[in-house]
Amino acid sequence: MAALLEVKGLKTQFFTQDGVVHAVNGISYKLNEGETLAIVGESGSGKSVGVMSLIRLIPQPPGKIVAGEVWFDGRDLLQMTDDEVRQVRGNRIAMIFQDPMTSLNPVLTIGQQIMEALQLHLGMDKRQARKRAIELLEMVGIPGAANRLDSYPHQYSGGMRQRVMIAMGLSCNPQVLIADEPTTALDVTIQAQIVDLVKSLKEQIGMAIIWITHDLGVVAGLAERVIVMYAGHIVEEAEVHELYSEPHHPYTLGLLRSVPRLDMGKSKRLIPIDGLPPDLIDLPKGCPFAPRCAYRTEKCVEEPPPIEATSPTRRVACWNWETMVADIKEGGIYV
Repeated sequence: MAALLEVKGLKTQFFTQDGVVHAVNGISYKLNEGETLAIVGESGSGKSVGVMSLIRLIPQPPGKIVAGEVWFDGRDLLQMTDDEVRQVRGNRIAMIFQDPMTSLNPVLTIGQQIMEALQLHLGMDKRQARKRAIELLEMVGIPGAANRLDSYPHQYSGGMRQRVMIAMGLSCNPQVLIADEPTTALDVTIQAQIVDLVKSLKEQIGMAIIWITHDLGVVAGLAERVIVMYAGHIVEEAEVHELYSEPHHPYTLGLLRSVPRLDMGKSKRLIPIDGLPPDLIDLPKGCPFAPRCAYRTEKCVEEPPPIEATSPTRRVACWNWETMVADIKEGGIYV
């Protein structure tokens, strides 16, 4: 399968009064045509900064993309002019943000905000854009779409605002849709509806999706492949069924063991990950997860592990992953 988007050695830093924040530290991955790739990790792991760097949405200053390449359709997005990136952003690569209330303009109607992108990127006149905006709202399940087009964001519920954000993201039929924790602020029932909506729209349109989340429960039914990030590094990448059945990184194991499961029974409790993430201004010399890891050795503390392939579909950055996997297989620890 051909790679639609390829990220190579991406590094993004923020220059603050307290020091340099190493937000994203040399990540590399590919997104294939038509696939859903999930990027997971706790807050501060670099998930959002990593994808915002792809489409040059990092505020400069204080942020700066200091290294890397992002190849899309034969061109490096990081080498494009601002005008060239604007033609790609929102048109061929679209993004849905975490909080629709802060992403939507409160003084413009929903219709005006959807129509703007259609007129700018697709050259539609006002009548064409309005007709297409109604079709988009109907596509994402807004009832009475024609009548709701002239409503303002505050007149929509949280779930409906998120549907509007999805409609805006899909307005130009993008090849890539980036969804940055789009269900975080919603209740569980609405979360499920949004996930089902995105899955059905993906099948209709055939776009590729990067879905950013800290919720592994959402990932299982949505993505084909998962990237796990920690302290600005990719620590594991695997197909979704591989990751859930046999994690290869202690951090991934910790994430999975802290998710509630129906098959756990009363005798098994959720197990939190001890400790705290490292200070991104002063990262440890070795593996960033070493201070919290039950499998750490002296080598882990002194030398950062490279991310290496452990199978044709899997990569992991851990010196002792084989020891952990052996424990899982022997039943010494459960996933």
